[in-house]
Amino acid sequence: MKKVLLLGAGMVAKPIADYILNNDIALTIASRTVSKAEKLIGNRANGKAVSWTIDDVDTLEKMITSHDLTVSLLPYAHHVTVAKLCIKHKKNMVTTSYVSDEMKALNDKALKAGIIILNEIGVDPGFDHMTAMRIIDKVQSLGGKIKEFYSLCGALAAPEETDNPFKYKFSWSPKGVIMAGNNGAKFKKDGEIVEIPTKDLFKNPLQIDFPEVGTMEVYPNRDSLAYIDIYNLPNVETMYRGTFRYQNWCEIMDAIKALGMISYDQQSFEGKTYKKIMARQLEVYPANMKEKVAERLNLRIDSPAVVAMEWLGLFSDDLVAIDSGSNFDLTANLMLKKMMLPEGARDMVIMLHSFLIETAEGKKEVIKSRLLDFATKEDTSIARTVALPAAIAVQLILDDKITDTGVRIPVAKSIYEPILNELEKMGIAMIEEWGLPEKEKLG
Repeated sequence: MKKVLLLGAGMVAKPIADYILNNDIALTIASRTVSKAEKLIGNRANGKAVSWTIDDVDTLEKMITSHDLTVSLLPYAHHVTVAKLCIKHKKNMVTTSYVSDEMKALNDKALKAGIIILNEIGVDPGFDHMTAMRIIDKVQSLGGKIKEFYSLCGALAAPEETDNPFKYKFSWSPKGVIMAGNNGAKFKKDGEIVEIPTKDLFKNPLQIDFPEVGTMEVYPNRDSLAYIDIYNLPNVETMYRGTFRYQNWCEIMDAIKALGMISYDQQSFEGKTYKKIMARQLEVYPANMKEKVAERLNLRIDSPAVVAMEWLGLFSDDLVAIDSGSNFDLTANLMLKKMMLPEGARDMVIMLHSFLIETAEGKKEVIKSRLLDFATKEDTSIARTVALPAAIAVQLILDDKITDTGVRIPVAKSIYEPILNELEKMGIAMIEEWGLPEKEKLG
């Protein structure tokens, strides 16, 4: 029986564990909280839970040595440590995280060891790469050219769960979502490089009508320019990656950001109320904060942003829940308290690829490809769509159906095709529309 080591038992681990255990593979789950690992395994005889922390490198090395493949769901900063041990012992590795420069630097060693270190095999990144490359490769095989490419994704509450002013609930840690709000962005539009400074990230979002969901906002997602090379599209005129949110999110987050409430500067909150922290940010007396915030931001007092900040508790007389930290920590803690998706409630993942292509005959056409995936009774949508691509990759690597080596992401047909075929059997698939008129393009 093949043996897999899973590092971490967090919010997306369950579908991976279920898939591996249900496919007659031995699974060891190593986690700081062993009770979480034990819960994932249940009473299945081919599973084992181990108490372990990342600082115990000796035990990690022994575990990697005794397994055929390691899946790392650890925080991304630890993946390179795991990868180096996998290379040393010639063991394959899978992770859903973005590939770092440090990880890329291990490519030659991984090739020499004859192993694959497969990164970015989740939903975004992961499923987005695979479904985009399937279309890009097909267009190019028919002699066509990609002129414009928009790739948009969002992990959101299902429409029936949009009952707070943010129209958002977290199905995973809020900190990652809020942290993304401190990024700037770069993309290519009509042949020109566009750079968005962090202060303007949420200004002027795209408005996109998504079937069965409604009108959504989209703001740019970090550095889209890198994907020109990743997808081998040197002559593409527009390359834009973006994040879906329900309407008003961008106005609300722009306001919170403008007030410095997601900054990382450390300060003391001891004995302070949320209202006094807001007053300190605005350098005003802590009375009538709602009115003062609306005036400072030049917003109506009943605007979505002001209503949302009041609902979150930023104008309240409650004591701040932490003694010290940053405004980012303060805001994240409030969101964690008030905006988690309730157990049993549905989340969803939506994705849209939109291409403007020029066919071999010189005709311009639009291709659209979209995913709408909801939680099941067993798993959240974000857990399913992150975990199952990785789980399928594990199976295919163990069965020698993926034989690529080196530090890889899933943009090669030899990797994406078998994984997408298996995902389709599990109901995770894009709906593609080819040959649409040019007027259907985005932007």
